Amino acid sequence: MSELDIQVPIPFDPFAEANAEDSGAGSKEYVHIRVQQRNGRKSLTTVQGLKKEFSYNKILKDLKKEFCCNGTVVQDPELGKVIQLQGDQRKNVSTFLVQAGIVKKETIKIHGF
Repeated sequence: MSELDIQVPIPFDPFAEANAEDSGAGSKEYVHIRVQQRNGRKSLTTVQGLKKEFSYNKILKDLKKEFCCNGTVVQDPELGKVIQLQGDQRKNVSTFLVQAGIVKKETIKIHGF
């Protein structure tokens, strides 16, 4: 029996690595910046995925002052707190969040048309 090395096949799970990444150990939390069309030329920019330890109201106050637009913080049951701003402010918000040191550029996802 020493000549024969018997290998027992192990079940292979192709999604095991993907599931391990989603477990929270070292997974990236993305900040999603989206634009939604309202009516006509009006649009709405939403920011979601910021860490919970940040003060959303202070960030909103600085964003409103910087970009001369109105905004609000909305509590969503699925997404948590979401910042809404008037107009298409996607590029402005992403540069502001990076310059303020709130998030890194690699963790920002910009969505929209």
